[in-house]
Amino acid sequence: MVSIPIATLVLLAAYLFAQPTPTLTAEQRADILMARKMYREAVEVYKEAPLDSAIIWNKLGIAHHQMQLLDEARKHYEKAVKLNPRYSEAINNLGTIYYAHKSYGNAIKQYEKALQLTPDSPSILTNLGTAYFARKKYDEALQFYTRAVALDPQVFDRRGTSGLQVQERSVEERAKFHYTLAKTFAKAGLLDQALQNIRFALEYGFKERDKFKIEAEFAGLQSNTDFQQLLATEPHVL
Repeated sequence: MVSIPIATLVLLAAYLFAQPTPTLTAEQRADILMARKMYREAVEVYKEAPLDSAIIWNKLGIAHHQMQLLDEARKHYEKAVKLNPRYSEAINNLGTIYYAHKSYGNAIKQYEKALQLTPDSPSILTNLGTAYFARKKYDEALQFYTRAVALDPQVFDRRGTSGLQVQERSVEERAKFHYTLAKTFAKAGLLDQALQNIRFALEYGFKERDKFKIEAEFAGLQSNTDFQQLLATEPHVL
């Protein structure tokens, strides 16, 4: 075994500790603040980053979005799109602003633009589905949800805002929404998720229980004991 003198070890340790710690960029520091939900502070730090970056403007938009400052968020998303007209994340996020203002037709237009640029984005597909759902076009909503779940079975478990893209989660018809999700998951063969959403639908007051027995999407659940018990039980309505 080679013996290293104590003095040499001390000098080596001193050298290592003297090395400078890598400095975080303004964007990285702001990202950390976003993760800590310190959105106002994140905005100030993002402004220290290069402002010729569409990514920075999109992140500024998300920070304002999280604070429910929707008009400010829209301006920042629009700036991001102006800098990069093919930036699908910012286009999607702009759609969520229209959705929040219940301008569902304009939201759909933005989501469709974003989807043309990134056709395999589960979050954009769910946003499109939710916008069609809000317009009571349930068949179209189901189609987009089905495509999204085929790409990412966990897409509805994701956080509403993740990284660069906002995923819309607010709907008014909660019972109908969970019924539609139950159909989506049952059609995909994801029975646990289907059962969970059947339970949610019933708890939110879904009245048309026969649909769970006669619609083709639920055929694979008919012999399932949990499914049978769900339909036999009167849930506590939320």
